[in-house]
Amino acid sequence: MIVGIIPARGGSKRIPRKNIRPFCGKPILAWSLEAAAATGVFDALYVSTDDEEIAAVAEAHGAEAPFRRPKELADDFAPTLPVVAHAVRWVEENRGPVEFACCLYPTAPFIRPSDLAAGLQALQADPTLHYAFSATTFAFPIFRALKRNLDGTVGMFWPENEFVRSQDLPEAWHDAGQFYWGRGKAFQERRGFFSSRARPVVLPRRLVQDIDTEEDWEAAELLFQLSRKSHGDVGGRA
Repeated sequence: MIVGIIPARGGSKRIPRKNIRPFCGKPILAWSLEAAAATGVFDALYVSTDDEEIAAVAEAHGAEAPFRRPKELADDFAPTLPVVAHAVRWVEENRGPVEFACCLYPTAPFIRPSDLAAGLQALQADPTLHYAFSATTFAFPIFRALKRNLDGTVGMFWPENEFVRSQDLPEAWHDAGQFYWGRGKAFQERRGFFSSRARPVVLPRRLVQDIDTEEDWEAAELLFQLSRKSHGDVGGRA
């Protein structure tokens, strides 16, 4: 079985009710669900939540919400991996074996069906992989990063790179925070996402935007609208 897991708890603090807040015309988690449905690869999509309203909204947009997440996995400190492991275990105990699972974040409206499909294809093509996840490059060479000292002055994390040209420094990547494909067994065993057993699905930086503050939200809506107008590649399209 190939399933999607959407972790969407109800207690978001910085942006209250973030996971179902309207984003460019529909609840933000609906964009992730529509992109997943557009791939045609999922046998089912499940939302992992502790919140009845979120469950109802998710079900209205094509997901199932047959269980509720336990309190110990729904606080501000619960990491993603045990949440997905709990959901995969529920599916296996109640619906059948999970070969591949994809954790889709509910606040990732820039997810494209083509990128989701590429993640699954990477796992299917290489049986040694545990995961495939969305990633992109840093906009500036991190090896010339600065730190602010306690007295207000600045220093470099890597002073030896002060006079090295940017183009001569290694390219650095970061997790794009959209999705994590994994084998059901890897999630159940809670294996780490980032290792030699994982492969990135490379995204353009214009499709990557954290949404943790009101300012982030406003910027994401503007970027989303611009991307739809200029490229037509977000919003559930393949």
